[in-house]
This record gives sequence, C-alpha cells and structure tokens, in this order.
Amino acid sequence: MITSIHSCTKLDEKVFSQVPVSEFGKDQEQVNALVGSIYSTLKLHGIDWDTYITMDGLSADMVAIPGFKGGDWSEPMYKETMRHTWNASSSGFNEAYFGPSSNIALCNQIFHQININQGIAPALKDQILAEIRGVRAFWYYILCDHYGNVPIVTDFLNKDQPATKSRAEVFNFIVKELNEVKDKLRRDVATQASYGKMTRGTAYTLLAKMYLNAQVWNPAGGAKWSECIAACDSVLQMSYQLENWKTNFVPNNHISREAIFSAVFKASGSGRQNMIAFNTLHYFDPIALGLDLAPWNGVAAHPDYVKSFDSTDLRYRGSFLIGAMRSPTGQILITPHGRPLIHTVDMVLNEVGPDGWGWINQEEGARINKWEFEPGLSNTMENDFHIFRLADVYLMKAEALLRNGGPVADATTLVNAIRVRGLPTKLYSLVTLGDLYNERRFELAWEGFTRQDMIRFGKFLSPRTPFKPYTSDPKYLLYAIPQAALDANNKLVQNPGY
Repeated sequence: MITSIHSCTKLDEKVFSQVPVSEFGKDQEQVNALVGSIYSTLKLHGIDWDTYITMDGLSADMVAIPGFKGGDWSEPMYKETMRHTWNASSSGFNEAYFGPSSNIALCNQIFHQININQGIAPALKDQILAEIRGVRAFWYYILCDHYGNVPIVTDFLNKDQPATKSRAEVFNFIVKELNEVKDKLRRDVATQASYGKMTRGTAYTLLAKMYLNAQVWNPAGGAKWSECIAACDSVLQMSYQLENWKTNFVPNNHISREAIFSAVFKASGSGRQNMIAFNTLHYFDPIALGLDLAPWNGVAAHPDYVKSFDSTDLRYRGSFLIGAMRSPTGQILITPHGRPLIHTVDMVLNEVGPDGWGWINQEEGARINKWEFEPGLSNTMENDFHIFRLADVYLMKAEALLRNGGPVADATTLVNAIRVRGLPTKLYSLVTLGDLYNERRFELAWEGFTRQDMIRFGKFLSPRTPFKPYTSDPKYLLYAIPQAALDANNKLVQNPGY
C-alpha cells in the first residue's frame, strides 16, 4: 500500500504530459508522476507571447506591444487587445480559454485514476484528491476571471458535451470546492517539501481572492469583505514570512518563504518554461547584460504604468529595464536601425494610420526586469513564477478592511509593511483606497493582477492615450468565448455583446 508521496523539487521533478488511464497509478512512482502532472500545468501561468498574463496586461495598462519598426510583433491580436476591439475569432485569447480547460480535463482524469486506486492509504488518498480539486479550482478561478460563463465539468467518464454555466454558478462552485478541501490539504506551508503545492495556505489565499472579487463575479451574492478578511487572517497566521523584496525574483527564488503558490520552472527544462528573457529583451540587450541568448524584442511596459511609480522606489528599477544599454567597453549600443539602444519609458507612434495606429522604434519601452537574469543565461530561466505571494495577502486584507469600514489604521499598517521594502522614507500616514490601488501596482507589476484590479476599481474601460483614447464597451469586461470552442460544442453560449 502506498503511504506517502515524495515531493517534487527542481532536482527530482518527474511528470508525464500524457498519462494513459489504464497504465498509470499502480505503484508509488507512478502515483507521484500522476500528481506531479497536475502541478506541471501551472507552467501556463507565466509571461510568454500568447499567455493570458501577457494578454491581460495588454488589455489593461500594464503591457504595450504596438508593433516595432520592421514589422516585429505586429500581429493583429496585440493591437486588438490593447484597443479593446477583440472578438470571438481573435487568436490572442485561445490560450486563455483552451489552456485552463485542458488543465481541468487533466485534473479530472488524474482524480479518477487516484480515486479508483485501491493501493493508496485512505488518509493519503484524501489529501491527494483534495490537492487535485484545489488545482482544478484554481483553473476555474482563471476561467471565472476571464470568461465568467463556462461549463463546470468534474466527471472524467462523462463524455457528453457540457453546457455553459453562469458566472455566479462558477463562482459558487469554486468557493464550495475550496471550502470542502481546505482542511484536508497539507498544513506544512513555506517549506521546501510543500513548495509549489496546493496547501491549506494556497486554498485560503484563493478563497480570499474569490471573496475580494465577489461583487464583480457574483454581484447577486453581495460583498464578501468580512469573508475575505477571515481568509487572509488564516494565511497570516501560518508560517509564511515577508522576504527581502528581490528574493522573490532571483533565479533560485524557491527559497522565498513569502511564496504561497508557484509555477516551478527549470533552466533548459522540457515543455513550457520561463521565457521572460526571450520575450522582453531587445536583440542586443544580452551584450549589455552579459547573457548568451537571442531574444525577440517584444513585451514592454505601458508608459502610463511606469510613470505611476516614484522613481526612488526600489521596485521601480527592480521591475523595469530602463535607460542606455552599453557594451562591455562602455559605449551605448546601436540598434539595427542605427539608433541608440536606450529603453525609454515613452513610446511614440510613427506613420499613424486612419485608425490611430502605427509603430514604435525597436528600443522604445521599459522592459521586464523583475525576475533577475542570471549571468551567462543561454536558454530559459530558472526563476519560478510565484502565482500568489504573502504581500498580496497583506494588500487584499487592507483593501477589504477599507471597503468594509474597518480600522484605517490597521489597513495602513498592512500596506506600509509592503511599501517599506521599496520606499521606506515615504510611508502612508492613513492609507486610502486610491493609495491601496496604486500600491498593488507598485508591488505586483508584471504578476498578472492588473486587469483584475482595474476591473474591481472601475478603471478598466477608461481611455489610455495614445493606444486606446476612448472609453470601451462594457462587454470587454469579459473575453469572448473563442469561436473554435463554440464550433466544437453547440451547448456553449457566447458572452453578451459578442
């Protein structure tokens, strides 16, 4: 009988991308592989040319990819997303829908295989099944956030086409699942054994995130500020610790005791890995940074986002690569178009057409500098992506306190505990909701929350000059269900307005 599950570290991680139902789960190694495969799905949660974090940033004011001189990164999906003109046929959101949906299907398959396995000790089986349900709930959280109205599928053996459920039903399903599994999950948080796993801390953090967004995702159910505060308090009572801010983003950031839930990457590993350096750096940036790779010159920061920072905040330079890029002998590098390689915050559209769109020069735009580039980097990055961090829990509780009429002094203490790491000489005396919104931007840049936060604070549809100089239609608060999904399942219902 299998009585324990070995943890998967960066050194011994072994998962299988395709797991035959009839072949696996018969011994401990196979069970480890089955469970490991659900955690491998978390690698979708990162920054790449087509991931939902990148598209979210474009639809918000975090990321700008207007297309560069010479035609690079000029695919329509980036323009459509920045201008809020996407539709069901837009290719930019395929990964946001089909990726989580496939991961949910895998969770259902692994749940079934573990559930019918008679060789696993009952207590261990309960924990494993709770982990699988927790990861599945996370992927439903992603779909609830982006699409709202999606099918709820939990039975691996049922091959009928699933029908669309309302966003309220999806919201309530996620909350119910998390509440049912949270006390069955492992309690050893902030340890290397539990790193990257669905723990009690992860479940309570995800519950807090659901309650924080309850008025948007399930308005008929009312605000859940008190529930959000309680979930945050549960996490704050665990053994997580705020770290030196940069510790969360170094190549070996698995050591951070601030990490609550993480996508684990391995340099030069197989499958989807951390591609941030390839996606953001200019072709010649590696010369200045001492790297040995050929990047694609793509993902850059929206000027408005960068300008919202205090330039003396350590998180400003810690988040954005700005300024002159120099050769080892000190000369400013020159782009293939004969321009100095100076990453400016501003972006200037050239050859603007009737639709108000144009291109920018190759060097324009602040680049991602949050996850440290390891000297000599020649492939994908070792840095993990912390999906949830303790800092976010501090800020969620502070927001819930402010919105719930709680003690402003308590909210201020929470926010200052985060702010002090970047701007210790400019702490808040009494924090406001506006301060809280800004602090989330300073602390969580590039981490995938900007769209969600802008929607919750009523800012998502507002004009963003020069790329979207108008107020958007409210239908864009949700993404369109991809046409390919609608064609494959006639029981799906398109979101309103598309």
